[in-house]
Amino acid sequence: MAPIAEKDLIGHDGQSRSGKIISKRRLSQATMESWSAPSLSKEHDIVLKTFRLLIADLCQQFKGGHPGGAIGMAAIGVALWKYVMIYAPQTPDFFNRDRFVLSNGHTCLFQYTFLHLTGYRNMTLDQLKSYHSANEDSFAPGHPEIEHEGIEVTTGPLGQGVANAVGLAIATKHLAADFNRPDHEIVSNHTWCMIGDACLQEGVALEAISLAGHFKLNNLTIIYDNNQVTCDGSVDLTNTEDVNAKMQACGWDVLDVEDGCFDIEGIVSALKRARSSPEKPTFINVRTIIGLGSAVAGDALSHGAAFGEKDVANMKRAAGFNPEEYFVIPDSVKEFFAETKSRGQKAVDDWNQAVEKYRQAYPELAAEFEARREGKLPEDWKSLIPNDFPNKPTATRASSGLVFNPIAEKVKSFMVGTADLSPSVNMIWKGKEDFQNPDLRTHCGINGSYKGRYIHYGIREHAMAAIANGIAAFAPNTIIPITSSFFMFYLYAAPAVRMGALQHLQVIHAATHDSIGMGEDGPTHQPIELATLYRAMPNLLYIRPGDSEETAGAWITAIGAKNTPTIISTSRHAVRQLAPKTNREGVSKGAYVIEEDEQADLTIIGVGAELNLAVDVAEQLRTQNLRVRVVSFPCQRLFERQSIEYKRNTLRRGSGIPTVVIEPYAANGWERYADAAVCMSTDRFGKSLPGPKVYEYFGFTVDNASKKIQKFLDQRKRGDILAGEFVELVGRE
Repeated sequence: MAPIAEKDLIGHDGQSRSGKIISKRRLSQATMESWSAPSLSKEHDIVLKTFRLLIADLCQQFKGGHPGGAIGMAAIGVALWKYVMIYAPQTPDFFNRDRFVLSNGHTCLFQYTFLHLTGYRNMTLDQLKSYHSANEDSFAPGHPEIEHEGIEVTTGPLGQGVANAVGLAIATKHLAADFNRPDHEIVSNHTWCMIGDACLQEGVALEAISLAGHFKLNNLTIIYDNNQVTCDGSVDLTNTEDVNAKMQACGWDVLDVEDGCFDIEGIVSALKRARSSPEKPTFINVRTIIGLGSAVAGDALSHGAAFGEKDVANMKRAAGFNPEEYFVIPDSVKEFFAETKSRGQKAVDDWNQAVEKYRQAYPELAAEFEARREGKLPEDWKSLIPNDFPNKPTATRASSGLVFNPIAEKVKSFMVGTADLSPSVNMIWKGKEDFQNPDLRTHCGINGSYKGRYIHYGIREHAMAAIANGIAAFAPNTIIPITSSFFMFYLYAAPAVRMGALQHLQVIHAATHDSIGMGEDGPTHQPIELATLYRAMPNLLYIRPGDSEETAGAWITAIGAKNTPTIISTSRHAVRQLAPKTNREGVSKGAYVIEEDEQADLTIIGVGAELNLAVDVAEQLRTQNLRVRVVSFPCQRLFERQSIEYKRNTLRRGSGIPTVVIEPYAANGWERYADAAVCMSTDRFGKSLPGPKVYEYFGFTVDNASKKIQKFLDQRKRGDILAGEFVELVGRE
């Protein structure tokens, strides 16, 4: 291939080398009339035509999908999969492969088709043709999904992939700093992230872009499919900013390719230049035409709808293909990509040889590297957790630090991060080093290197969780990311927490200040509804420990959950220690009896920071001639995994004993386990008062809760409340 001309780039200094960039309108007028650019080689011409018509056929087959973006990005894909990316179709999980993220996941046919053309085993032509079909075993879902070969992360919600890519790049930087040695570079892969116009409007992407520039992640490249179209119309409907200047201001090198539909040589040169960037991440602004060659080229109509049989037939005629033939891949195109398998195998063999030489030179380090790649923790990691805790009242956020910090100090698998709340989340261990651009010298004196395992994310909760997903996805369980913030701000992070759960990624979220007991910051910070969201979220463990011993159980469970993210929800205010009633083994079952009475009249469920209140209420009710048993219930999902016998014996609802839960949240969901709830109701938020006063204000005191429960029992006995009717016991008597 000829090298890219200097006129086609904006250089690392950010200045245009050719003066004015050709406008998209002029470019589209010049190219929409023809499928070929005058300078396009015959080899590239047939590949691009084949790819674009294949996309059109795949969408037309079931009359749905997203053809436009994939068609416009064809030349970018050829440049990546043919000439630049390091990958191995026959060994898709090859550790040192480049990572590719399709943040604009609706263009998934772009990725699926290149997986097919380059020889990924599972992406057969039949599987490719299952896109938008009714096939339950399709490997071509409507957006990329992590469990399929060649897909690094699940994308779809726009901007998530950008943040995931930042996480993948962080993982590479960290592992390279930790394990590489002079003349022994065993971690060296690059992360490529494909984005569209919409990704650059999502806040999570902009948060992550800012952080990546700050960290100087020069192993990260964003490729911008700049077609200036979104669902509603042209981008200037909502955005007229200078994107290149914005990226430069965020600390990125910017390269600009004018003719992104045909200039494969120019794109390759830009990609190679990005790979060799000395110190900054690279943003490549590639101007393309959405739906190139169709009747709706350059229009929002080409984004999310098949073109129609007549238009697809016309596209084939214009390209010199037979309109009566479908899913055509000429032999010359197959031959064009044939070398990718042998090239990939050579990359695998070369890396294996490099690892063997590394093992000979550094046997102990190589053994550690192998264990990390296999997701192994030291066999004695649980011994790092204290067996005894101070007997004084302790906030469970402080208990969290007592439990986890000794583990983080000794076990290098964990990377801990916070959204600017280090003083509040208690996650700093002795001797911790920050993950940081090593050349940075901050005014506050907190510096670090890429070897560091403590990440300051800044006030970027959404990006923090999405970046953590990328770190976790790099090589599952090689790095276990921990995030931390106030529980309320995990509402900001919720879309990324959900994506981590959907992908079965092990990420642990340490959420503090988890109740009205946090006090004076008021209803904006008191997360009375958020537990309901996370208890309902599939494949997520939401755990509220009640004291230090239960906090130990929460961390043990979270660290053992290799395919599941966890939120450990802890209090700001001090709570009484209840051990030996509480125990860490009980947490693993989700709920367990801490005070039993075989002749009980009532079961009280206590949760998290309010477990103490449940115990005290039970004690007071006993003075009123009631026999009461108490159940600690830190995690509903863990409880649901237990046997039916265990669940029946724990709650004993089948024997007719009424059950009341005490928790200062919205009661939604507890009707599955209880008959009544001392709760916040569903129409109130919190109150700005000191912690003890806000509990008093909402009636969470021993006297008031006891009266509420006694009144409930009296009404139930009289028949005013029927069995099976769930009651919210709200407010003060």
